[in-house]
Amino acid sequence: MGQARILVVDDEPFNLEIIAEYLADCDYSLVFANGGDEALVRLEAERFDLVVLDRMMPGTDGIEVLRRMKASVALRDVPVVMQTAAATPGQVREGLVAGALYYLTKPFEPESLLAIVRAALCDRSRRIELASRIADHGAAMRLVERAEFSAQTLDEAAALALTAAMVCDNPEPVAIGLAELLVNGIEHGNLGIDFIEKGRLKEDGTWKLEVARRAALAENRGKRVRLALWRQDSQRHFRICDEGDGFDWRRFLELDPERAFALNGRGIVLACSVAFTGIEYSEAGNEVHAWVDQAVDYRL
Repeated sequence: MGQARILVVDDEPFNLEIIAEYLADCDYSLVFANGGDEALVRLEAERFDLVVLDRMMPGTDGIEVLRRMKASVALRDVPVVMQTAAATPGQVREGLVAGALYYLTKPFEPESLLAIVRAALCDRSRRIELASRIADHGAAMRLVERAEFSAQTLDEAAALALTAAMVCDNPEPVAIGLAELLVNGIEHGNLGIDFIEKGRLKEDGTWKLEVARRAALAENRGKRVRLALWRQDSQRHFRICDEGDGFDWRRFLELDPERAFALNGRGIVLACSVAFTGIEYSEAGNEVHAWVDQAVDYRL
């Protein structure tokens, strides 16, 4: 993937200058818009990998820009970092409903901006890679009635998600959802990396290194995450089990406003919103059952 193109939208020239200064040393191509109307024109005419969007602007505000992006087939998968001083739970919830998964509170430090931009771009890159690799997998998986797999590493989880999703008519969103659930089983379940710790590791850029380090420990070497899939009439079912003690999954079915500003914690939300017809966790949380109704048209 080449240089990331970022559209920065704010009606205050001073704020645009600050963001330009904070991101000056990064390998990003920055484009600036002085309000919502200009942003929409640029979004229709140009390709962007990320939008850093001010929430409160005169005329077409950030929420309206976001709604129009999510209503557009061409724009709805472009991640948006909502920068705002309006950070009450109700205001954040409004942004979440409109489709903003990444938040930044004004005023912010350079490190905070860099961290959330990197997190959003990394998530987008993973989704694009999953979608592009689906073409490399054979259509024979469409014939599978029942199968069982296991994975131990993040790379194995990504490959398994792609393979298992091929049983579905629209495999791309299912691959994304399965990858999120499998990764959760590895890092949270088998390796014991919790939400707070993962946030610190993501901020430091050491998350994958820590996952590899823990996987190599004697007590973790034999642990695997297991995936079973089967057909039932028009539905495709997936059951994922890990070897951990479980977690409080109820907190992660929706992106709570209190976690909207975190770098992580969106995986289950993505799985629920873009991949599956339904999803159910066991009481402990170390087993999850998800299914897809083939009559529904899922889109990224």
